[in-house]
Amino acid sequence: MSSSPSDHPHTEETVRFCIRCGTKLGAQEISGDLRPVCPHCDWVYYADPKVAAAGLIEQDGKVLLVRRVGDPQRGLWTLPAGFVNAGEDPARAAERECLEETGLSVQVTGLVDVIAGREHPRGADIVIIYRMRILGGTLSAGDDADDAGFFEWSSLPPLAFRATRIALGIEPE
Repeated sequence: MSSSPSDHPHTEETVRFCIRCGTKLGAQEISGDLRPVCPHCDWVYYADPKVAAAGLIEQDGKVLLVRRVGDPQRGLWTLPAGFVNAGEDPARAAERECLEETGLSVQVTGLVDVIAGREHPRGADIVIIYRMRILGGTLSAGDDADDAGFFEWSSLPPLAFRATRIALGIEPE
């Protein structure tokens, strides 16, 4: 066996009972991994990756960043971003998150990068970074951000996440 349920996020700690019939889950090797399985109805739990979408917005040679209001990385700066809801187009999620966190209505104009690798237990497994242009609105921090502003590339504030540093070309992938 290549791994145990505790090696996978969201398994042993959060998934203990079958979502179909309520029976306590056991474990069985499936596709090379030990997975939570219902001994009553044979339902198998496969942990789906968490996906986030972010916006890279440049204006007058500056980049838009937001300061995180909560943990993890409280007080550090990042691209406007958030989780993609089930059934939501990731590009629309990035536009929605930008509006919520910056007050700016934006439109995706292209794909910058897709970055894999969970940075913390509540984080995304995949971050999709989109290039965006501003359509309107007034810059004002909201939702998960307590400040928002445009920064010169040569004087960026302390950045919160690896995905942000990669998207900004500060850290290699």
